[in-house]
Amino acid sequence: MSRRSSPTRLTLSYPPPLDWSFLTRFLGGRATPGVELVEGERYLRTIQVADATGVLVVENQPRRNRLAIELHGEVGAHQRVIAERLTTLFDLEAPLHEIHSVLAADLALAPSLVQAPGLRVPGGWSAFEVLTRAIVGQQVSVKAATTIMGRIAQRLGVQVESPFPDKLRLLFPTPRVVADSELLEIGMPARRVHTIRTIARAIADRTLPLRDDESNVADLDLKAALLALPGIGPWTVEYFALRFLRDRDAWPGSDLILNRQVIAMAGESRADQVNRVEAWRPWRAYAALYLWNRANQPTPS
Repeated sequence: MSRRSSPTRLTLSYPPPLDWSFLTRFLGGRATPGVELVEGERYLRTIQVADATGVLVVENQPRRNRLAIELHGEVGAHQRVIAERLTTLFDLEAPLHEIHSVLAADLALAPSLVQAPGLRVPGGWSAFEVLTRAIVGQQVSVKAATTIMGRIAQRLGVQVESPFPDKLRLLFPTPRVVADSELLEIGMPARRVHTIRTIARAIADRTLPLRDDESNVADLDLKAALLALPGIGPWTVEYFALRFLRDRDAWPGSDLILNRQVIAMAGESRADQVNRVEAWRPWRAYAALYLWNRANQPTPS
């Protein structure tokens, strides 16, 4: 890639509203150092499509209800694929009217929808990367998980030519590379390292049919296959389904923050808690984002 070459530009329209501030806060807090970055209101990351590598930069243009994308490098030849994956990553086709009509019926949740009417479910670029993040994030803070992801990328990632070499310079390692590496002393329990390597080997050997296209959407067989692997529990599968499989009814119900929020809304009765959550179907993934946002994030403008 020549740093002097002009980037390829494209735009993606979306139906408003879009809470871009929430998306950038969420993704920025979980951005793998060297691989992705939120800088101001811009989202940047290294990518690979087929054999082409490069860097993408995404900015919101709210007055035009569209995202403006710059593609640096050989990936500029794959605009259609990139547009499809970014549409999914930023959840640009969320049926907001249908989601709100269900969730707003809960009077305790309705104020959150009023405060943040354009909340979307943040996705991910790579299935393996998001799944690794979910495993790394088991029982640790967001900050700690981000640090460990950065160590994995630094140790095993491939250098890529970038217009931002001091910030973005690494492709996240492939499943084959991770499967064949020891991953010693990265700040994670040995059993969790084993889980990541097992998953990586299953994807690399194609015994786990996990791909980066939309063939995975709400795939119940895939979720069952993940649950059958050692070290993978319901929270990990539901979080992965929420962020990558685009399962709009995914519910990581064992999450501590979600549990606290549901108890605050429904009381101590387990039956009342279950009924509360069931009433949010088939949009429980969005309910989860609203509850996480309410608990952990500043109120979006």
